[in-house]
Amino acid sequence: MYIHLGGEKIIRSSELIAIFDISIEKSSKVSKQFVVQSQLNKKLERIGEEEAKSIVVTKNIVYYSPISSSTLKKRAKILLEI
Repeated sequence: MYIHLGGEKIIRSSELIAIFDISIEKSSKVSKQFVVQSQLNKKLERIGEEEAKSIVVTKNIVYYSPISSSTLKKRAKILLEI
């Protein structure tokens, strides 16, 4: 199954590790370091031109998604129930 992250980006649900609200980047030093390290390793991808609302962590890439974390979590949950 697949999860639409916004724009034209779709990932396999099996690749998904975590979905976070963008506010975690400001409130957690560890998460900020994780994002910075992902950027340095060229494993960070911004989806679209809109402001990011969530951070999606997959096995290979970290995405800034314009879709809220609650909406993405609902999409992932629906896939788990199928």
